[in-house]
Amino acid sequence: MEIEKNYRINSLFEFYEPLLTNKQKVYIQLYYGDDYSLGEIAAEFSVSRQAVYDNIKRTEKILEGYEAKLHLYQAFVERNEQVDAISAYIQQHYHGDADLMKMIQQLVNLEADSE
Repeated sequence: MEIEKNYRINSLFEFYEPLLTNKQKVYIQLYYGDDYSLGEIAAEFSVSRQAVYDNIKRTEKILEGYEAKLHLYQAFVERNEQVDAISAYIQQHYHGDADLMKMIQQLVNLEADSE
């Protein structure tokens, strides 16, 4: 499993988990979050590997569909990139302004808390 896909699915799962069924949540969490194999999940729930695979693939498509419509993950990434760029610029050019640095740190903390 490629790392980028794993990271993306886990990220989408963080945003859209409440929209999934309990079975979808459990299978995605076990497979992507806890690194269970299809066989391990199948044994845990007394179903076939194919049933687990189908459920996971269907759930991936659902997560990608939500993102295509709502763009919550993309907006989050863009906000974080913008905060990082602003923070770097200000630290480079205005490092003596303690109040400004405090406000930036509060903004960074808000973004970190939303993860």
